[in-house]
Amino acid sequence: MLAREKGLQDARNAVEEMIRSLGWEAPQTPEALAQRWVRELDSNQVDRAALIASVPGDEESVAVAVAQHPERFVGFFMVNPTQEKTVERIRWAVGELGLRCICLFPAMHRFHVYEDKAIEVFETAASLDEAVVFVHCGVLSLGVRKKLGLASRFAMRFSNPLDLHSVALSYPELPMIIPHFGAGLLREALMVADLCPNIYLDTSSSNSWIKYHPSLNLEDVFRQALEVVGPDRLLFGTDSSFFPRGWQRRVWEDQVAVLERIGVDDPTKEKFFSGTFNRLFPLKA
Repeated sequence: MLAREKGLQDARNAVEEMIRSLGWEAPQTPEALAQRWVRELDSNQVDRAALIASVPGDEESVAVAVAQHPERFVGFFMVNPTQEKTVERIRWAVGELGLRCICLFPAMHRFHVYEDKAIEVFETAASLDEAVVFVHCGVLSLGVRKKLGLASRFAMRFSNPLDLHSVALSYPELPMIIPHFGAGLLREALMVADLCPNIYLDTSSSNSWIKYHPSLNLEDVFRQALEVVGPDRLLFGTDSSFFPRGWQRRVWEDQVAVLERIGVDDPTKEKFFSGTFNRLFPLKA
């Protein structure tokens, strides 16, 4: 898709050319990529991580990694509720492939989470054992598109965390994750999480959205999130995505330093870095 947008549809090796221009390593086979990530996690002393199928229809590549290394990977996958047979795809991905988390990007696919087509996703997830829903809110900007000189034509009017309020109340047993502290809509993310105990916040990415809050720093963000949401609903994340960059250790180092500076105790750190994730996504026998 990106190759076509870049005008490479007529090139013999369009995908390879795009990968070279990005400076990425070619992923080769799903099996090889899974093993690459295992080595990367090992080198950074990371026990478990989420792997996301970042385009609809790519579930099987993540499922290969999960099947090979069920103790290391939890499978996430993107769906677009505006497409046909979304419910069938969810049931197949969770029930047959063993994936665990359904990812929604309302700004990208232009839908409100309280619309009927999106409610079908939540209804289906709630009917499945141990399923979780991830909802991207706030600013959505894809670095790969920027590097390729492609515009990110997303609609932020669909990105307000408050849109989740009635949905989360309707499915109180279904965990829902808002990544990146709401990606610029921290106040709204904290409000809806405070009102809905099944909403979790994750801390992934560089959190560059803080530039929209001139008086705010990352210490303030963590302090406020811990006060409002608490350590049982705050998840560590890096937003790592490609090689050779690999796992973003710098994000981990920055967040460790933040927790030290604001005086977080060891039990809270344990919940934040692993405990809450393991509770949401328990290892299966």
